[in-house]
Amino acid sequence: MGSAASVEVSVVLPAYNEEGSIEGTVEKTLQTLDSFLDGGYEVIVAEDGCDDRTPEIASRLAREDPRVRHVHSDERLGRGGALERAFSAADGEVLVYFDTDLATDLSHLEELVERVRSGEYDVATGSRWLPGRVADRPAKRGVPSQGYNALVRLFLRSGLRDHQCGFKAFSREAFEHLSTQVEDSHWFWDTEMLVRAQREGFRVAEFPVEWTPKGDTKVDLVRDVFGMGSQILRTWWQLSVQPRVTRRVTLTAGGFLTLLALVLMTQYIDFGAVVTEMQQADPALVVAGALVYVLSWPIRGLRYRDILAEQGYRASVGFLTGAVFISQTGNLVFPARAGDAVRAYVVKMRRGIPYPSGFASLAVERVFDLLTITLLAGVVLIGYTVTGQTAELARTVTGAEGAGRVAVGVATVVGLGAIVAVAAIVASARSGTNFVRRAVHRISTDSYAEYVADVVEQFVGDIQRVAGTRAGFGRIGLSSVCIWTLDVVTAVLVLRAFDPGMGLVTLVSVGFFAVSVGNLAKVLPLSPGGVGLYEGAFTLLVVGLTGVGYPLALGAAVLDHAVKNLVTVIGGVASMLALNVSLTTAVDQGPGDNDVEVDVVQDD
Repeated sequence: MGSAASVEVSVVLPAYNEEGSIEGTVEKTLQTLDSFLDGGYEVIVAEDGCDDRTPEIASRLAREDPRVRHVHSDERLGRGGALERAFSAADGEVLVYFDTDLATDLSHLEELVERVRSGEYDVATGSRWLPGRVADRPAKRGVPSQGYNALVRLFLRSGLRDHQCGFKAFSREAFEHLSTQVEDSHWFWDTEMLVRAQREGFRVAEFPVEWTPKGDTKVDLVRDVFGMGSQILRTWWQLSVQPRVTRRVTLTAGGFLTLLALVLMTQYIDFGAVVTEMQQADPALVVAGALVYVLSWPIRGLRYRDILAEQGYRASVGFLTGAVFISQTGNLVFPARAGDAVRAYVVKMRRGIPYPSGFASLAVERVFDLLTITLLAGVVLIGYTVTGQTAELARTVTGAEGAGRVAVGVATVVGLGAIVAVAAIVASARSGTNFVRRAVHRISTDSYAEYVADVVEQFVGDIQRVAGTRAGFGRIGLSSVCIWTLDVVTAVLVLRAFDPGMGLVTLVSVGFFAVSVGNLAKVLPLSPGGVGLYEGAFTLLVVGLTGVGYPLALGAAVLDHAVKNLVTVIGGVASMLALNVSLTTAVDQGPGDNDVEVDVVQDD
């Protein structure tokens, strides 16, 4: 074939366990290239961590024919990763790939190559969905494919009809530019390359091809929903949302968060019945309670540092305290604890902590919170049992109605769930057994399931690492006790500000129990920040166990929750300013406006 400098076209065949077809595919590819090229090409088998005879066959083909090369990987790189590695090793200026099952008729190969080789286009892709040449696909393939492509066009503003057809060509310049931006290394790689090519102003040609489905398939829940869907959302955020989150927008959003968090409380609670009681509260004790609550936040940062350290990551307490403030502020406003995702994003972008590890650290933190709160409530419950107040407590709970009864019921379920979760985590950590891959394979047999299993195993493994060491478990447990003890002391000081007329022991015991149950009640995302559920549980228990008036108990519950939420939001906004969190940093370091004109040519 000559020297590498004479190679103009490089054709890559991504291969994973293709021992039955790879030799025939290589032979047919060489024959087809010979029909329209006078030499100057190479065929690269991008063998991706196969566990069958594909590597042996590919090596033999490379030895027998100088036009064939074999790029081997000991580990699974994923479809996109294997392609990027092979393209980087290729010598040609026109980089081509197609699926080894030859579902796309190779009669289109000349057209694919010449689109880019002629210099008319930078990227070319076959399409199964252009008008006049729609592939005859079974419903179980066609429906998900059309739905997926519609979502890509809607969210990512692509002008193409088919993003996943395994029949594409790139100029060397386009590939080298785009590969530095593309993050996915598996099935979404094709889509992300095409979307970013359009955004970057490269000329993209889409043309119809004859395509015949090969083999059997099925709608894959893991791949289609969790895999590809999450990648669409990630790319949409990066291309359409992130560039618009400027410093001014961040500051405005911070102010809006403050107002919205306060207004939301008025929507869940009728303040008319408690205003008088709240006006009579001792402001000095309320301020003291707020200051005690402020002290708990550096401990939250310290605990989060210890959790990450057990996972093998390092970050300062100051930074992590700010990250916790920001995420908890988001949780006050949005249901389903959406603020947790913000923290995972912040630590990834600012400290390079992968998303699975970031979410695992959040899961560990949440489990320790629930376990600690449950234990605090359990200690007080034992005290009530010893002092003979169990019957009174039972009458209080069973006689409750409305929000109070719902809150206590939720708290009971959550508390039991926390105990079971911790027991399961500790047991699995000590056994060293991980059943993730087996469970994922029951849902999906698609090759992308391996990628998903790796991500989930990393998530579970990070949790197990924290729970598997006595020192780590002890440090994180102790800091959790300190955090929630300060939370209870805040509530006790606020309740004392209303002068409820009860002794210190009663005040503290009721405070510990009411706050613990209230916090357990607000775990489920039934309202932003748990507003309403916390007050319901707190008021029910304080009234039932002490006999104080309903307005006083509700006033204390509302004020306690308001003080804590206000400290959280102020700390969150201050952290946004102090840390200039990753959203703003990404804009400062990014390419700027991504609203470029899309030039896509479609040939019928």
